[in-house]
Amino acid sequence: MTGPTPLTLASIRQAPKAVLHDHLDGGLRPATVLELARDCGYDQLPAGDAETLGNWFRDAADSGSLERYLETFAHTVAVMQTPDGLRRVARECAQDLAADGVVYAEVRFAPEQHLDNGLTLDEVVEYTIAGFREGEALAAAAATPIRVVCLLTAMRHAARSREIAELTVRWRDRGVGGFDIAGAEAGYPPTRHLDAFEYMRANNAHFTIHAGEAFGLPSIHEALAFCGCDRLGHGVRITDDITDSADGPRLGLVANYVRDMRIPLELCPSSNVQTGAVPSLDKHPFDLLARLRFRVTVNTDNRLMSDTSMSEEMHKLATTFDYGWSDLERFTINAMKSAFIPFPERLRIIDEVIKPGYAVLLG
Repeated sequence: MTGPTPLTLASIRQAPKAVLHDHLDGGLRPATVLELARDCGYDQLPAGDAETLGNWFRDAADSGSLERYLETFAHTVAVMQTPDGLRRVARECAQDLAADGVVYAEVRFAPEQHLDNGLTLDEVVEYTIAGFREGEALAAAAATPIRVVCLLTAMRHAARSREIAELTVRWRDRGVGGFDIAGAEAGYPPTRHLDAFEYMRANNAHFTIHAGEAFGLPSIHEALAFCGCDRLGHGVRITDDITDSADGPRLGLVANYVRDMRIPLELCPSSNVQTGAVPSLDKHPFDLLARLRFRVTVNTDNRLMSDTSMSEEMHKLATTFDYGWSDLERFTINAMKSAFIPFPERLRIIDEVIKPGYAVLLG
């Protein structure tokens, strides 16, 4: 019997992975940004070659401020205003995730931000999903199969969330798995969008909410108690409700509820450091939450801005917190259990793809 495969970045790339929190407009290839900008006449890019542009996105996002981090998206959204642009970005997203060993991905974006060239909301979704399907087919042909599900995001500073919720339900049997709100948290509580969340619940539809990233416990409490979300986008500030005591960590009412109800935390380690949600990776509460048996999941957030991948996020966590293959398998199964697809499909991917894949690595 062979022993476990050494845990390296290269071997982690071979491991089956599942991502729940990945932004389409945060994962473009720098070369694609340049080509699409040229094709659509966008002349505001801060650099003219792929390497310099990629470095600019990483450095500009590495500000310690969520608001400044979000400003970088103006350039990617600007080149995603045409059918060809949307299809290409979605196709390459699926291919890039699959090449990194991701077998299941939920990729989110805000259709309302892609209407500048006259597309309708439904057309934006149609072309994007077509791109995902093309990417899936190319990934399958390359022997790296992936299942991609689209999440539709409403911007929390805008007033179109009910409209996007209706769009989500309209497309839910055609590639859309759920709904989300995103954007700057401070001053834009999730309860501003109660109408949208009530619509989703009335239609038995899934939704997650960006909460507990830049803003603290009240954001998480509102997302759960008033909005009724299925998952927490980031949720890293749940630690505001966990205190040290002589007997070990003590959980408050909100933290206990999140753990007891198995509410998934879509944690994005590198991004959380970039936006100042945590001071450094070794100070990230991921390990504390994992040891307390919260349902933690590993996510990329924005692969371009964070210059990262699922394999790199897992490698950083494994290196920082001394995780082994069984830990990475648990985090992956956590994500798959929490996916916005039917239960039998979740089980199939866990039993037929994830567990066999890790069994090989575990030796």
